[in-house]
Amino acid sequence: MALLNAQNSVPTDNSASDIALSNTKAHLLTTGYKLIAQKGFTAVGIKQILDTAGIPKGSFYHYFASKEAFGEAIISHYFIQYKQRLDIIGSQNVSAQQKLYDYFQNWYDTQQNGCDHEKCLVVKLSAEVADMSEPMRKVLYAGYQQTITWLATQIKAGWADNSVPHLDNVAAESMAKRWYFAWLGASLIAKISQTDTPLAEVWQMTTTEMGR
Repeated sequence: MALLNAQNSVPTDNSASDIALSNTKAHLLTTGYKLIAQKGFTAVGIKQILDTAGIPKGSFYHYFASKEAFGEAIISHYFIQYKQRLDIIGSQNVSAQQKLYDYFQNWYDTQQNGCDHEKCLVVKLSAEVADMSEPMRKVLYAGYQQTITWLATQIKAGWADNSVPHLDNVAAESMAKRWYFAWLGASLIAKISQTDTPLAEVWQMTTTEMGR
């Protein structure tokens, strides 16, 4: 994306048009993200998305060939932003153990007390679209792998700085998967049971295994 010098540059008609188109697409993604995270993918129709966004139907199909392609784009955009949050945690000048603790504490805190659009997109869609949409399944899986890779990197760093216990015969990637799968499952069960007990259980397990 080109950056404009606010003092010396004035957007041309073409650049202004490009910005407007980009803003329209971003608005559609933001609106769809909120609706789908709240109600689920199948419960939200294109008309509802357009009505809520205040955007004509033709604009939707200018950017997205189908609702499935729209869902795929929402998930992809979500994980781009999620990676930025991981990078912020990873850049902190603290031990690897503290970075892991901060990551899971944030997960624990945001998944408690119900589910809104800031918390539950991946949890909701994981249970909904795996058998329904192969493109959406693939982008969800890629997002999972991105997070697991980050966790494994922090675990290895924790072994190196001696802040995380190194269990015999357990690879960092395996530990990262165990933790991530446990947390994802606990988040789903917390929604079903409408209690925070599953989250508390995996929180205790994870903090113990990371040496807290």
